[in-house]
Amino acid sequence: MSQDYDQYLHREWLGLLQPEGLVVSPPALVDAQAFVDKSKAIALQPVLQVIAQQELINGKAQSGKAQTWIPEFVTFAEQILEWETGDYAVQTALPEALSVNLPDYGETLLPDYAVADPDSDGWLLLVQCVPLGADLDSADEAAEKGWKATYQQKFERLLKGTQVPIGVLWNGTHLRLVYAPSGESSGHVTFPIEAMTEVPGRTILGALEMLLGAERLFNSPTDKTLPKLLEASRNYQATVSNKLAEQVLDALWELLRGFQAADAQRYDKERENEGGLQALAKADPQHIYGGLLTTLMRLVFLLYAEDRGLMPDDSVYQGNYSVSGLYEKLRADAALYPDTMDQRYGAWAWLLSLFRLVYDGGGAYEAYLPARHGQLFDPGEYEFLEGEEGEIPRIADGVIYRMLENLLILDGERLSYRALDVEQIGSVYEAIMGYEVEIAHERSIAIRPKDVVIGLDALLAAKPKDRAKVLKEQGELTLSAKAAAALKAADTVEEILAALERRVSGRTQQVLMPGSLYLQPGEERRRTGSHYTPRKLTQPMVETTLQPVLAQLGQNPTAEKLLDLKVCDLAMGSAAFLVEVCRQLADQVVVAWVFHGSPVDLPEAIEPVLYARRLVAQRCLYGVDKNPFAVNLAKLSLWLVTLAKDLPFTFVDHALKCGDSLVGLSKKEI
Repeated sequence: MSQDYDQYLHREWLGLLQPEGLVVSPPALVDAQAFVDKSKAIALQPVLQVIAQQELINGKAQSGKAQTWIPEFVTFAEQILEWETGDYAVQTALPEALSVNLPDYGETLLPDYAVADPDSDGWLLLVQCVPLGADLDSADEAAEKGWKATYQQKFERLLKGTQVPIGVLWNGTHLRLVYAPSGESSGHVTFPIEAMTEVPGRTILGALEMLLGAERLFNSPTDKTLPKLLEASRNYQATVSNKLAEQVLDALWELLRGFQAADAQRYDKERENEGGLQALAKADPQHIYGGLLTTLMRLVFLLYAEDRGLMPDDSVYQGNYSVSGLYEKLRADAALYPDTMDQRYGAWAWLLSLFRLVYDGGGAYEAYLPARHGQLFDPGEYEFLEGEEGEIPRIADGVIYRMLENLLILDGERLSYRALDVEQIGSVYEAIMGYEVEIAHERSIAIRPKDVVIGLDALLAAKPKDRAKVLKEQGELTLSAKAAAALKAADTVEEILAALERRVSGRTQQVLMPGSLYLQPGEERRRTGSHYTPRKLTQPMVETTLQPVLAQLGQNPTAEKLLDLKVCDLAMGSAAFLVEVCRQLADQVVVAWVFHGSPVDLPEAIEPVLYARRLVAQRCLYGVDKNPFAVNLAKLSLWLVTLAKDLPFTFVDHALKCGDSLVGLSKKEI
């Protein structure tokens, strides 16, 4: 309980600052015994108020009023963070290794200060100072030449290029802690100076001192230093992925129930149906499963794309099409009208409009939302999602709200998809693969641990002494001696349910009646579960595999030689290995461009490494999987890792195919 409260306190100040991506996580902070010292913040606040100035910046107001600012970073570092002069080195004393040369832009990125790592010969963090009051997420308008990128983008490039993952971006009015580990998505959290001078901002000041104060940087035990804190926070992502995967499966069940309820409104179940979901379930149940799975894949992708800034951010999109915007609207409705959410409709039509927009494109100008095409958003692929005879299925707003809540809220907090790596998005998808839609022919219930649905009437009809064995064989459920005895003595379905008690899955809180549709895990899923290959495994394995291949190309190979390589994964799943190959080969291509010169058609608006990833994905990567849903997932994963905002989903269709690579040929036949 104490640990939960400590995590709540960290979530409180993080909620005030709204980090972009993952920087620190409350569980990691609590494990490292890192806590906000409010008494220290109270002592530091008068010092901060003395050194801070409150007046117009450069003679004009940046936000319609005077701002609180501090002219020099070193003043703040020494008097508030309590760094000493010897703790940091100035730009003129820094080695060349802490610079990143961009010859194509005629620019060299340099930090203004660097802090040496007391536990090694390397560097702990870099500091970059930008013009006073400048917007950290905008480009330097005064620069006549050089890379036209935002201050944040340039700083991330510097951190990744020097392989110093921690940095501080400073503009006098804000201090931004940036974490950009090599090969991973970056994150940052911004501390406003003005807020920290005020009484309500003491928690924010205390949090900053906790992370960047001299005690944390220079005196903490090795396992509690800032790098370890940030690294441990990233490791908690695996826990986030597992929890999210379970909630996405809950969302799949919710959507299935929603479609069945909508089907029941339209078709009379007392007569033989000529159409509808029930008829489709009899003819091709996996088509239903494919449509539901595709819907969830669409939503998870869109949430990731919205958090990554790959979708329009104007009021038209946010107010009429955005998944996040729809959730906020439904949440407000649920607060005002909780009892009528399942009698109100409109949210499903909102989502269908968005899916069509993504597929066909649209907007006031061509680049507003380009047509993506591809099987994932194709409205003709699963026509039952859009209804029959032009009548949209009446999916209740309550269903859509609960489904989106499972996708967006984790442990009571809004989940940032920006903080997830592509592989972790893949792991969420994989968790909902391997199921089949089936029709209940008797009263049924799902049991833990694999959510296998069993027939209650058949279980009651079995010999009492064999019932526990049936549960073990069908559902991999092992009962305690007490529960087994109660099950053996049961004479009614109600007594069987009482004997199973907590072993009943939460996904079937009510008994499934005959004719109900349900999700049944397939045999392979029951045997092996879902698989997620984390980045810490794919990165070294791919690096080791590519090493001899790259060595054969000789020293300083050209980009064309690298792009002529072919890499195939014969059982690619969500393409975790292909994604990592894409990253590593693209890095080599960028190195080749630096050495031999960049191509003349290199777009200025796209970061070179992203452009290189697109070339690698299009020319070097191939994959096969026997699961058609995995093939779609692999295509999406490569699209996401390239952040191909202006390219359709189909740009790797030629290389990723559905099929079984284990064809069983003998050597003679080959």
